Amino acid sequence: MLWQRLLTAALLIPLLIWADYALASRYFALLIAAIILCGAWEWARLTGFTRPLQRPGYVLLTAAALWGALQLPLQLLLWTALAWWAIALLWVLRFPRDERTWSQPAVAGVAGMLVLVPAWRALSALHEDYGPHAVLFLLGMIWLADSAAYFTGRRWGARKLAPLVSPGKTWEGVQGAAAAALVTALAGGALAGLDAGAFALFVLLCLVTVAVSIVGDLFKSMYKRHAKVKDSGALFPGHGGVLDRIDSLTSAAPVFVLGLIYMERWL
Repeated sequence: MLWQRLLTAALLIPLLIWADYALASRYFALLIAAIILCGAWEWARLTGFTRPLQRPGYVLLTAAALWGALQLPLQLLLWTALAWWAIALLWVLRFPRDERTWSQPAVAGVAGMLVLVPAWRALSALHEDYGPHAVLFLLGMIWLADSAAYFTGRRWGARKLAPLVSPGKTWEGVQGAAAAALVTALAGGALAGLDAGAFALFVLLCLVTVAVSIVGDLFKSMYKRHAKVKDSGALFPGHGGVLDRIDSLTSAAPVFVLGLIYMERWL
């Protein structure tokens, strides 16, 4: 229900903002890791890991992958994530033709780690290298775009975006998300005092980031449809589970951070 969504958001957003600004980067990374591991628990459910030790085992493997991600060069991990999301988009576009491939437990398990681990490293790096303002901007932009897509789609939605994967999503919702991203990018660029060239690149980066965030949403929806569940979990009343809240962010964060890195090189 809408009132549950609003109440949950009203409680969680101030806590997240506090954590963003109050915690040192190492502790912020630990907090995000805890959220990611909750997401891994839910992902294990979506992929059919139902035996007693399978879900805890998958969470432990994801925790090990988080540690392993710290040993890799950041840009290598981000480029790997970008390549991965291209594959994920292909699976979404071809749904359900490749279902026998991506629904296999081993493939689905690796896919979950490719969804979650680079996102954690990207958010941790964003906080450490660019500061709490950058994290708040990314979170705000993605969640405003999600909300704009939801309300625009409900009000004007007519043309289905991916009817076999997520029947509720529409092209009108995508337009609403793009409009929200544009407004957020313009405001963020103005507040940052960017010059004309940097401003234009930043706006473009934000639009691309939000476009890729939709892929993350659809990819998670694809696995939910395979598992025949409405939500990934029930942790947040009106919002579902952790994955339902961070699906867009998992694909957006690596793209956004990689874009910022190359903006610094070019300008």
